[in-house]
Amino acid sequence: MTSPSVAAQLAALPQMPLDRLWALWDQHFARRPQRVNRRYLESRLAYRLQEVAYGGLPKAIKEQLADCGERLSKIKVGRGAEVRLMPGTTLIREWDDREYRVTVTADGLYELEGQHYKSLSAAAKAITGTHWSGPAFFGLKKVRR
Repeated sequence: MTSPSVAAQLAALPQMPLDRLWALWDQHFARRPQRVNRRYLESRLAYRLQEVAYGGLPKAIKEQLADCGERLSKIKVGRGAEVRLMPGTTLIREWDDREYRVTVTADGLYELEGQHYKSLSAAAKAITGTHWSGPAFFGLKKVRR
């Protein structure tokens, strides 16, 4: 049995019962949004179905779009200065009388004891067991007091 074309899947979204939309959502996303309307569900699912079928935007393009949006928007979100580290950089942090080493990988991930993390914050949480700003935990930016 073949799956319907992407165009057919997109065309079916407006007629799909809400419970089926939510089931499709659950297949593609880890959690449900808090405030939502049907148009939002349909548009987000349409984007995701195309992303799965044709591939998503390259990371560099996503970053460029986010930078343009932040620069040109009247709403200031205050992402703050992003920490960019060269691959191979090793950050060393002592925590609970133990030394931890996190290395930046060539693909932009952070390696800690053989595990790979998408962010410094995720690596810091693996070390401490609680949420931390990764750049602050590793001393790359000042912590507000």
